[in-house]
Amino acid sequence: MAHLFEPLRLREIELQHRILVSPMCQYSSQNGFATDWHFVHLGSRAVGHAAAVLTEATAVTADGRISPDDLGIWDDAHVEPLQRIFSFISQQGSIPGMQLAHAGRKASTSAPWKGGKPLSPEQGGWTPIFGPSALPFAEGYQIPRELSKAEIAGIVRAFAAAAKRAEAAGAKIIELHGAHGYLLHSFLSPLSNHRTDEYGGSFENRIRIVCEVVDAVRNVWPEKYPLFLRISSTDWTEGGWRVEDSVALARILKSRGVDLFDCSSGGNIASARIPLGAGYQVEFAERIRREAEVFTGAVGMITEPAQADQIVRTSQADVVFLARQFLREPYWPLLAARALGREIAWPLQYERAKLK
Repeated sequence: MAHLFEPLRLREIELQHRILVSPMCQYSSQNGFATDWHFVHLGSRAVGHAAAVLTEATAVTADGRISPDDLGIWDDAHVEPLQRIFSFISQQGSIPGMQLAHAGRKASTSAPWKGGKPLSPEQGGWTPIFGPSALPFAEGYQIPRELSKAEIAGIVRAFAAAAKRAEAAGAKIIELHGAHGYLLHSFLSPLSNHRTDEYGGSFENRIRIVCEVVDAVRNVWPEKYPLFLRISSTDWTEGGWRVEDSVALARILKSRGVDLFDCSSGGNIASARIPLGAGYQVEFAERIRREAEVFTGAVGMITEPAQADQIVRTSQADVVFLARQFLREPYWPLLAARALGREIAWPLQYERAKLK
């Protein structure tokens, strides 16, 4: 039986344990470039010996950013500052990773502390924004322009080009963002995808762009490195994407080279009622893992070492992704190991603070 501090091998990458840093938007970039903030934010979690440290949602096109302050990977010039960050993460024994994303119909908004509202071009945003159909995310949001098939193909190529840049920067894990109402998720859900061509309608058509992105990325991403996909396991709304759909998608994408499914939920329907609570999404990771026979990660309000250990021990998920808890405690894996009576190497510079 696996436990939280047991290694996990995915392709040729070995995670030293099962605690990963979940992508967390920092809204601290200019023109997509990583800054010293990213170096400290990501590097400190590596010092705390997270098994893998993933960047925030990193835009594959400039108009695919959530906000003007998002991290980007659409230009070769974005690679150099990331190299320094990923090299430091690797030196600490953690695995550097990058989440590749396109915001779709939720693009061109302000950072949360600036209001988190849609931005017009006059306010520093942009137009058009894009989606599978001309349906805004919510009242007050821009009406997205329905993507043409040629534009869809261009976005697929953008994901592949971004994956090559991520490799050049030193990433060893890529996670594709197919959740939270962003572009790929909005194609999956019948609530946001009203197309009548081969990218809409049936389940097979709605998952087409995700399959194409996976294929394109896997074609350029080294075989030795794992590929993750973050999904919203359910829309939490009648008539939307369901956990049964997530199971079916995982079965299909496993054969196309996705190694682990990061099981989140929601984000596509502004009015969805989500029953928040400790570990409220773990059941999705467990069901998808069991029924699709794939590796999964659990995410969402996982805060306690015993809670995280139980998720892995009871085979509900293979790894746990922590976000807000890592903001509160950057060195959480060190503290969790102590709480669970496990041995984990502390940075030599911090050994004097280790309780014997």
